[in-house]
Amino acid sequence: MTESRLDQPKGTRRSGPRYDTEAFGRFAETIARFIGTARFLVLQTGIVIAWISWNVALPGPLRFDEFPFIFLTLALSLQAAYAAPLILLAQNRQTDRDRVNLDEDRNRSERTRADIEYLARELASVRIALGEVATRDFIRSELEHHVELLRKEGEPVRPDVDAGGRVGNARPGQKAATPKATTSRS
Repeated sequence: MTESRLDQPKGTRRSGPRYDTEAFGRFAETIARFIGTARFLVLQTGIVIAWISWNVALPGPLRFDEFPFIFLTLALSLQAAYAAPLILLAQNRQTDRDRVNLDEDRNRSERTRADIEYLARELASVRIALGEVATRDFIRSELEHHVELLRKEGEPVRPDVDAGGRVGNARPGQKAATPKATTSRS
């Protein structure tokens, strides 16, 4: 079953000649596109100038439209009478295309917004998770703190391994220190 649209009149059964509305619409757009060009204006101006020149400059028997140029007025009126509805038809078709494009853009925008909101939530959860992760500096400072506590309590500490787990009490880029002799309590 076809979908009913509120912005278009309901189809009625017509008698008389039938024609392809899509083909007629394309024809109307072609005419409207041509009428809206500078080429058409130059061509129409040339025809009007030639018409008037012919009917003013030539001798009486060769003239086909005398001075008030009634036939020229009729021709231009007919051209305007047919051009206006063709232009309106082309504009209506363009409006329909614009409406479809607007709907597609709106749907695409909604999907993009949903994707961005999802990514923002994911990024926030990653930031929260990273806030709970212990960093290398934090672990090093905690280990150094515990080593210092063990030294204060008097328990022997291996001199060849520092709080960062490096051999020798040297930090990266420093020379390794020689181990100190430890005294044992008796």
